[in-house]
Amino acid sequence: MDLRQIAKDTAKTLMSYLTYQAVRTVIAQLNETDPPRALWLHQFSSRERIQDGEAYLQALFRERQDLAFRILTVREHISEEIAEVLPEMLRSTVQQANMEQRRQQLERMTQVSVDAEIVHPDPAIDVQTADIDPEHRE
Repeated sequence: MDLRQIAKDTAKTLMSYLTYQAVRTVIAQLNETDPPRALWLHQFSSRERIQDGEAYLQALFRERQDLAFRILTVREHISEEIAEVLPEMLRSTVQQANMEQRRQQLERMTQVSVDAEIVHPDPAIDVQTADIDPEHRE
């Protein structure tokens, strides 16, 4: 396991996600102040692959440098705002998600066991003829 490569890949994915969030923010701002530019950016974002944030920005710089710089500024602001809380939030979110997955799997495993007993009861006990004395129940 190459942790350094995993960290690089994670950072690249996070950068692309922050680019996406910055684009959404800029579109929302432009909807209020300059609807035609908001529409243009929305259409551009529909054509270009925003999943790769850096390629998206390179394409945007070729067409609308002003919007590309604005998105860079917003992306940087978002990254600064979340940088302090992200490591702990990531750890706790992964721990909680793992715990939930384990809980659900344990429930599924337990349910299968209960269902199996119901479907395949002990053949040594004849439920219809069993004489159960309430004082001798376990």
